Amino acid sequence: MTALIIFALMAVSLALTLWCLRRSKPLAWEFAPVTESAPGRPEFDTLLDYETRLGQAHSPSILTRADGFSVLWFEGSAEAQADIDLYEVSFARGPEGWRASEPEPRVRRDAIGRAMEPGQLVVTLGNTIEDEERDGGLFATVVSVGGWAMASVARVAMGATGPRRAEKLSLSPMLNRSILVKSPMVAYSDGSRALPAYFEMGQMHGLWVRFARDGRVSDVRRMDGPGLKPIQPMVVPLDGHRAVAFLRDFDVGRGRLLISQTGDGGQSWSAVRETAMFNPSAPVAALPLGAGRILMAANDDPGAPDDLRLSISGDEGESWTVHHRFAGEGAALRYPMLRRLEDGRIALSYSHGTKRGVRVHVMTLSWIEAQSEGRGT
Repeated sequence: MTALIIFALMAVSLALTLWCLRRSKPLAWEFAPVTESAPGRPEFDTLLDYETRLGQAHSPSILTRADGFSVLWFEGSAEAQADIDLYEVSFARGPEGWRASEPEPRVRRDAIGRAMEPGQLVVTLGNTIEDEERDGGLFATVVSVGGWAMASVARVAMGATGPRRAEKLSLSPMLNRSILVKSPMVAYSDGSRALPAYFEMGQMHGLWVRFARDGRVSDVRRMDGPGLKPIQPMVVPLDGHRAVAFLRDFDVGRGRLLISQTGDGGQSWSAVRETAMFNPSAPVAALPLGAGRILMAANDDPGAPDDLRLSISGDEGESWTVHHRFAGEGAALRYPMLRRLEDGRIALSYSHGTKRGVRVHVMTLSWIEAQSEGRGT
């Protein structure tokens, strides 16, 4: 009887997903123009070097705004535990330089549970990124039962004091479970956006989630590769129709960064394959710089897998020149995020101390290009 109920619920979920997709208007599968990064004067600032007293502070995400940005991460005794909340620090730039707020809880798991429609228990929170279609909005990885294998993605509308409304995205007929987020959204020429996500149960794979202009999920495509476990896609548009996705292999033993490509605006993705770049089963961050150039933050040194290095590719990701190394000093630097700020500067956040804290830097492209690999900060 239990099995019949589960299969019935799966059938209902699949039917509703297909119905929603058919309601959607045709999508424009053309990426927004890539903004070329102006070098600017060489500048580098460390704005935050935070260490938690609770146990872990991990997976920082950058949320941009006109007067600066903020960084959001999950913090508690350990990931996937029932004491995890989302913490935030805000940064604003004035005549005297950058100002930072004090780290404080921004989103509590019980508050998201109450904001859910219908309301429900949220036992822990995970990777959270900016919802760039809604002012102050978030996409949060939420768990109501179990661990990451039972996670869902919630779209959260924020108010002045916390979550105002939240709803789980319908992304899978498998009871909408085991779906998480990590990387920023990507814009299309018609003003709509797509969300990189990933499925972590059984045959792991990346997901490309298209939203219609009214905010509804309109299309979901897979990034998959036989024999591989691709998760956490980081998508970099190259022009109107081409983009490259860099993915983490959940299998630690292979030790290679994965890649998938699209030539039709994300309607289809090539089979995920291994690259020559070393990767210790860790996500990377990347930004398009224009003219086929890409900036990447990655743990790509096999001799020092805990170090995070900034590299630039001039040929759309085929080869890389390492410019700067952030030394782990015996503890892993992980989960980087890169975002371009309104003034053209580049913000970088990552976990340090093997998930013990969060660091935030702001720099210009000319500073990165002037560095020589091995000179740490």
